[in-house]
Amino acid sequence: MHTHYLQHVPFEGLGNIEPWLKANGSTITGTRFFESVALPDPNESDLLIVMGGPMSVNDEDDFPWLIQEKQFIRRAVEAGKSVLGICLGAQLIASAMGARVYRNPVKEIGWFSIQGIAPTGDAVFCFPPSVEVFHWHGETFDLPSGVVRLARSEGCENQAFQLGQSVIGLQFHLDTTPESARDMVSHCRSELEPSKYVQTESAILSVNPDRYHTIDRLMIDVLSFLTETVD
Repeated sequence: MHTHYLQHVPFEGLGNIEPWLKANGSTITGTRFFESVALPDPNESDLLIVMGGPMSVNDEDDFPWLIQEKQFIRRAVEAGKSVLGICLGAQLIASAMGARVYRNPVKEIGWFSIQGIAPTGDAVFCFPPSVEVFHWHGETFDLPSGVVRLARSEGCENQAFQLGQSVIGLQFHLDTTPESARDMVSHCRSELEPSKYVQTESAILSVNPDRYHTIDRLMIDVLSFLTETVD
């Protein structure tokens, strides 16, 4: 298996995904847009992972490479590749497939519950009825045509979706480790303006380690689902 990832800022890397990829024998390559905007042929990879970042998918004037990135993602989807988008990555998939991305009525930053939506049909990923996950976003998206909504939360209706059998977008961060949470707080501390769905720095960083164990297991489930047919 060959995995290619798209990284938008230095402090939002693969997190807990990288150990799983290595343990499962995947070769790993990446495009780090803060270093180079060169993109490979999407057909060279089995799995594409699109990471998070503080910019908006609509910031094409400030980050012109977003145009090429969305085209690349659409080509990967249309080629039938397994694709996982996390936070900004999910928004990029939605945008690449023709849906609107815009400001959510509230920001969600910290540990909050999502509610899984019982799927209909075969080969659809199933989230738990309720599970606490890590969030850091201020925007949301409409669902692209043909997708299945997988999860919601009190603060954001579209938290996860699946397109076909090989594309999943997650508005939340199952990739988070204690180290990556500290990095996000360090670089984006100015966004921590207390509100109903924005926790304090201390609340974010002092959670029980079981929270990380829970999202680790769920991240593994998602990755296993997306790669079960990949040689």
